[in-house]
Amino acid sequence: MPLPRGQTPGRGLLQSLQIGTRSLSAGTRNMAPSYDFETLRVSQARDDVLHVELNRPEKRNAMNKTLWREMVECFNRIAQDSDYRAVVVSGAGKMFTAGIDLMDMAGDVLQPKEDDTARRAWHMRNTIRQYQESFSVIEKCPKPVIAAVHSACIGGGVDLITACDIRLCSQDAWFQVKEVDIGMAADVGTLQRLPKVIGNASLVRELVYTARKMMADEALSCGLVSRVFQDKEAVLEGAFEMASEIASKSPVAVQGTKLNLIYSRDHSVQEGLDYIATWNMSMLQSEDIVKSAQAAMEKKSPKDVPYSKL
Repeated sequence: MPLPRGQTPGRGLLQSLQIGTRSLSAGTRNMAPSYDFETLRVSQARDDVLHVELNRPEKRNAMNKTLWREMVECFNRIAQDSDYRAVVVSGAGKMFTAGIDLMDMAGDVLQPKEDDTARRAWHMRNTIRQYQESFSVIEKCPKPVIAAVHSACIGGGVDLITACDIRLCSQDAWFQVKEVDIGMAADVGTLQRLPKVIGNASLVRELVYTARKMMADEALSCGLVSRVFQDKEAVLEGAFEMASEIASKSPVAVQGTKLNLIYSRDHSVQEGLDYIATWNMSMLQSEDIVKSAQAAMEKKSPKDVPYSKL
């Protein structure tokens, strides 16, 4: 039975809970209270680690309007939830995601509500901006987010994972920027983030102009993912272990690091240096530094340090 929020179990009980949690399948993990969605399944995977699954397996996790909206609600909530320090995102069923649910989304594109061209365009721009936020919210979330990809990651799936901090995949995973095949340019993040993720302009253009598939080994070699695992079960276990390791660190340090990495990506080196100096003039006064130094002197692991919630 899950403990009440905020209650800290004893070491023996905690170890028993962790062992029990690790033995559960993704579908039977402890459901996280207050995270009740139609297209997302949210559960606690480890201590301080939240698992967010795209949960339309019968539709190959195709992204409908409800999913786009619930992603924003979910990650805005996670950003404010001090009970969790790291997040894993995966797909339920046989694949990560088939991308945009074209049948569900067609009305926004093919059946505009206005007759005037300018008003149609204005409405369309607002719609696109809303969809962009569905993945930008992941990047804005201060908690590190790990994508655990298996099988197909198509179209909107690439938009999603490039907004994540870390990408892992199974050996059967493949990636495809599919938008040109349906007559459009990708508009919710891939064209903006993928070049910065893999740092190879030629390869990015090849992928987005041809819509060809990229298999797991190539994704690893170009830097789209950082590790490849044998199968879905293994990549999930690897993601949970990595998230647990991250969650064991000072949340002040980890979340500050994420925010500064994103800032520095989009600014000059000097601007990034100025920003971290301003950031750390207050954050270096954290009690976490004292706790960490004491643990180091006592030759303890960071996992043994009782960092306060953030």
